[in-house]
Amino acid sequence: MKSILVKDLMVPLSEYATVDEDATVAEAIDALEKAQEQFDKTKYRHRAILVCEKKTNKVIGKIRQLDVIRSLEPKYDLFVEEKSFPRVGMSHFGFSPKFMKNILDQYQLWYEPLQDIFGKAGKQKVKDVIHKPTAGEYVKEDANLGEAIHQLIMGHHQSLLVTKKEDIVGILRLTDVFKEICIDRRKMNQP
Repeated sequence: MKSILVKDLMVPLSEYATVDEDATVAEAIDALEKAQEQFDKTKYRHRAILVCEKKTNKVIGKIRQLDVIRSLEPKYDLFVEEKSFPRVGMSHFGFSPKFMKNILDQYQLWYEPLQDIFGKAGKQKVKDVIHKPTAGEYVKEDANLGEAIHQLIMGHHQSLLVTKKEDIVGILRLTDVFKEICIDRRKMNQP
């Protein structure tokens, strides 16, 4: 793992879906769909949108698929604070399916027709649902793959932002790391 560097597996920033912080969630979804159409079909599809500061065009965060879906039902803010549970879902705390169903019913989550819920995405701003990366979500482009895997596992991350000096130059996705491990495994099993 030490011979493979993060920059060997990362998706360059130029190939990733990006929007500025003033875009709507609907515009972010459109950017993701467009990036997926243009992206190399032999690789896994993108699952997040990078958000750039309007003035500098530097990456300031990302919107994950879960962030988009969660933003459509604002009642989650009544009982779950993102800062308290940044990466761990409620089921990670051992809540039973019955308890989870009770929360769904008590707060009347997802009771509106989906068309009405999706209509909200056209108005909601990206800056209101952005996920601001923590220190553990950055990895240097010259770091070895073992170091990156350790960060992915320990932080329960789906991706890491790749840096060169102070700039974000790409994204290392768990799916690409997994694919590399599968390729290396096959190579080892060949006679």
